[in-house]
Amino acid sequence: MKKAAGQVQRGRGRPRSFDQEAALERAMVLFWERGYETTSLDELSAAMGISPSSLYATFGGKEQLFRAAVDRYLARGGGNLGCILAGEPTARGAVRRLLETAADELTRSDHPSGCMIALAGTQCSPGARPVQDLMRGHREAWHASLQARIQRGIEDGELASDTDAAALATFYSTVLLGMSVQARDGASRESLRAAVDASMRAWPGAPRDP
Repeated sequence: MKKAAGQVQRGRGRPRSFDQEAALERAMVLFWERGYETTSLDELSAAMGISPSSLYATFGGKEQLFRAAVDRYLARGGGNLGCILAGEPTARGAVRRLLETAADELTRSDHPSGCMIALAGTQCSPGARPVQDLMRGHREAWHASLQARIQRGIEDGELASDTDAAALATFYSTVLLGMSVQARDGASRESLRAAVDASMRAWPGAPRDP
């Protein structure tokens, strides 16, 4: 059977002599903090507590390890955008909750600041194009989900029928990704929450009665 992208390889025979999940967690944190291109195999193997040969035997190489780390990041909550957008009765409430949740998560002290999807694969050499494509694909999926939620708000009469859902989604996606950069630069939770308040003042008004 063909192995799915990002899936950890399971060797045959004697079990590995290390905790694969703990090793993957440490790799995820290192990629999140430093990015794909600037994280070396030596740094990864040292952080994971395994030899380079064990890394290759278990995960298949650096790119495969990165894909597994991205899957782990998304599974632990980095990919909960869809749940947030679906959990609020209005598009405006969904967008506000999304940005407020991001302000809290991006500035937590128990993991690297910023968003791994936004930061870990933006600057890569031509040889790492598949990694860039992977991360851009996740960001495009987030944008599409946001646009779909705004479009539903238009169809529900919350927003005027001539509201440009694509442009509004691009605006708030830009705010979200910008918050990640600001958090990496040391912005506080309070300053990001203030930015959320400012961005929500740009939300279009309700449709006017004829």
